[in-house]
Amino acid sequence: MSQRNSLANKAAAREKLREQREKDAKRSKVRRQVVVGVGVVALLAVAGGVAVAVNQMNKPGYWSDAAKKPLVQPANTSGTNGSTIVVGDKNNKNNLDLYEDLRCPACAQLEQTQGAAILQGEQAGKYKITYHFGDFLDDRLKGTGSKNALSAVGAAVNVSTDAFVQFHTLLYSTAHHPDESGPDLFASDSHVLSIADLVPALKSNTAFQTAVKNGTYDKWALDSADAFNKAGIQATPTIVFNGKQLTADNVTSEIDQALGAKK
Repeated sequence: MSQRNSLANKAAAREKLREQREKDAKRSKVRRQVVVGVGVVALLAVAGGVAVAVNQMNKPGYWSDAAKKPLVQPANTSGTNGSTIVVGDKNNKNNLDLYEDLRCPACAQLEQTQGAAILQGEQAGKYKITYHFGDFLDDRLKGTGSKNALSAVGAAVNVSTDAFVQFHTLLYSTAHHPDESGPDLFASDSHVLSIADLVPALKSNTAFQTAVKNGTYDKWALDSADAFNKAGIQATPTIVFNGKQLTADNVTSEIDQALGAKK
């Protein structure tokens, strides 16, 4: 073979190799575009699904419709329409009233710093605790988290008072209480249920989970908040022991002083 033919063959081979690389590059580009396009469509579909879910939970008129439904009063509740939850011996003459909103950051601070001590006082038989819940922060902060979490509280206390106490503590805990300026996490049933899963009596409790998802105690939550408003409470937490409002600086100390003066 002449040198000229050899050079020509090599040149032809290089040209074929170049053409093949160009074809491979084009096919690879097309595959990437298809993958990206499918990914974008899937992402939009997911985002659309989330938007629909959020809209369903917060759609206008939902809570107005709930207010017209028959009242289902949870077990272990007291007062008009079961609007209060009493923890401790109901015959105890000493009573600690706690007025709270489940989205309230000041209530969360109280529960995180003094909640355990307050419960210990009840367990020691010093007093009973009567819980009152409002939903005014839904209007102030926008959203439905106070009402939705309160409805879940109704489902929890229907299981037992102990389940309520544990669930209540978790809702206000540093790990689970939503930031005041952040998303309205308590408006989501799935988020509230994920917290409830940490309570043994509520975890895998089908009746409890169904009650939360179906809004069984939505009407009760609204009635409880209405009773809270009629009590004239202007801020949360409001803490009252035997009719006297406490400062919340050191609740158990103030109670001990009141009990000491009573003797």
